[in-house]
Amino acid sequence: MASGRGSIFCFLPLLLVNFIVFSHFPVADASKVRLDFYYETLCPYCSRFTVNFLSKVFENGLIDIIDLNLVPYGNARVGPSGAITCQHGADECLLNTVEACAISTWPDATKYFPFINCVEKLVVARQYSEWQTCFKETGLDSKPVMDCYKSDQGYKLELAYAAETAALQPPHKYVPWVVVDGKPLYEDYEKFETEICKAYKGVLPEACKGLLEDSIYPAKFDEPGRVCLFDDLSNHPKVNFFTT
Repeated sequence: MASGRGSIFCFLPLLLVNFIVFSHFPVADASKVRLDFYYETLCPYCSRFTVNFLSKVFENGLIDIIDLNLVPYGNARVGPSGAITCQHGADECLLNTVEACAISTWPDATKYFPFINCVEKLVVARQYSEWQTCFKETGLDSKPVMDCYKSDQGYKLELAYAAETAALQPPHKYVPWVVVDGKPLYEDYEKFETEICKAYKGVLPEACKGLLEDSIYPAKFDEPGRVCLFDDLSNHPKVNFFTT
């Protein structure tokens, strides 16, 4: 009996320590709205969406209610040999993988997104060959990303993104392909903030005020389509960038 009592008293301090330690860690917010963004790095509409729209959620605080999932693969294809070809060629394969490695290296969106946003700004400016300057621009260490890219880890990340993209229901037809809580927004992808505010079950943040009014939806780009089509093989060069 004494032995049992002693065990209990020994166990209580451990419980107390666990309570103190774990009470200081934030609890995952299950009410966050899932936002999936399927894209490819050199599709101009994806780059513009990233820079002109998605970046704003980090400025207005909406990111606090978003579970963000970026998938840099888009309209690429995996051939029978395992080689990946990208819609806009080898440079797009390179940047898709670099951004995948950045996401893998820094899983926190508030850390990896500034790097991705920097790269996509260079894409918009047609200066994407200077993408490595984004490490200095953001103050992030280049080594883990470059190690990932130069090893087969980057290739494996892209294969995982290929499988995730292929499993989409309904299947994606183009990029940008923006999905809010499992619902694709199709060509209304610029309205994603409004859809997030509609889907959120908690107390709406300040950034949601007014977004639920149709009259203030963001204006669309003044060009038709605003998407890079998945079945458009005319701009899908046969570039074997990765192989198993």
